Amino acid sequence: MNKKLHIKTGDTVIVVSGGAKFIEKKEKVEKEIKNEVKDNKKSRAIGKVIATSPEEGKVIIEGINIVHKHVKPRKQGDPGGIIDTEGAMYACKVMLYCPKCDTGRRTKTVVNESGQKVRKCVKCGEIL
Repeated sequence: MNKKLHIKTGDTVIVVSGGAKFIEKKEKVEKEIKNEVKDNKKSRAIGKVIATSPEEGKVIIEGINIVHKHVKPRKQGDPGGIIDTEGAMYACKVMLYCPKCDTGRRTKTVVNESGQKVRKCVKCGEIL
């Protein structure tokens, strides 16, 4: 069975739900008398899609959902260690990012003047 995703490789997406919803921008620590107050400034996680897997319904996004893999040295001279790679996440947890609206938006498919199908933002009408 051939499944389709609403996300393609190379799209800019925003994470809507899940553990990778926010990324920490800057951690500011203020020390007060007998108290420590942490003020975490967080922003939405926006990234580019590296790969898609329609069979599993998952996407891999650049710089989001970082997974630590413990790798043994396989070849002579090949160092082992902990490698950080992007992990896959379900495509239903991301939306296409509209730069004009500056958020994730639903899209509709329209046919332009040259006869190609393009995706258009529902709210502002910009072609994505």
